[in-house]
Amino acid sequence: MATWTFEAIGTRWEVDTAEPLDPEVQVAVLGVIERFDRGWSRFRSDSAVTAMAQVAGSWELEDAEWLLGFYDELHAATDGAVTPLVGRSLVELGYDADYSLRPTGRDVVPDDWSSLRRDGAVTIDRRGVTTTRPLLLDVGAAGKGLLVEHVADVLRVRGLNQVTVDASGDLYHAGTTPIRVALEHPADPSRAIGVLEVQPEDALCASAVNRRTWGNGLHHVVDGRTGRPTHDVVAVWTLVDQSCMRADGLATAHFFAEPEVLMDLHPHHFVRIHADGRVLRSPDLPGELFT
Repeated sequence: MATWTFEAIGTRWEVDTAEPLDPEVQVAVLGVIERFDRGWSRFRSDSAVTAMAQVAGSWELEDAEWLLGFYDELHAATDGAVTPLVGRSLVELGYDADYSLRPTGRDVVPDDWSSLRRDGAVTIDRRGVTTTRPLLLDVGAAGKGLLVEHVADVLRVRGLNQVTVDASGDLYHAGTTPIRVALEHPADPSRAIGVLEVQPEDALCASAVNRRTWGNGLHHVVDGRTGRPTHDVVAVWTLVDQSCMRADGLATAHFFAEPEVLMDLHPHHFVRIHADGRVLRSPDLPGELFT
């Protein structure tokens, strides 16, 4: 296997293929990432999302129907905890576009996403998003997973069928044989709590409160009902057939909702570690846990 590593959207990517990638394929991958980031990033001054936060209007955003439609599902399944409007809360907590990481001491509870959708303040179609007032979107709960899918598609259309794309916790695998992936201990990156078997066309996503921290109790997994970081669950892994976007979103949703509810939303395997040490897992988990 050949491995290509690079940095993009603030994270490390690793692409494993049977043969080294041609330079033009690498350029195509980076182009897809750049286009997605220019639309959806709240950290870029030239993005559509940044413009949307400043003035009402209509914005061309690729995948808006697909991605924000999934947020509709996540918002309902978690009683409002998962929302694409969590951006203002993160800014006030210190996770702003400049990465100042200086908490303001103010809590901002996001507007209710379902109410805005129902009232027509946010409308979505295949072309993008229309808003009646400025809104700051943050699609970090599912957007990186969708972008991993797009990267895998770039490789697939070029006939590269033995591929693993890993964007620091959002992984998609394609090929003829499964791979085994270790689950990083949330308190000690040098240890694993178990191993999962990832079949071809499966996506494995991990989310943990220790991945982005910048102060006592401050991290990126924020409850949209309170505007504050959650503390009941410390790490989640989800394994989903074919959709890395859904694996990514479900991993975030597991911080807030009961497994039964999320299983009804979309079938998947999961491992969930609580702050009190409890470990929940799907009964048919394809792998083993060491704890």
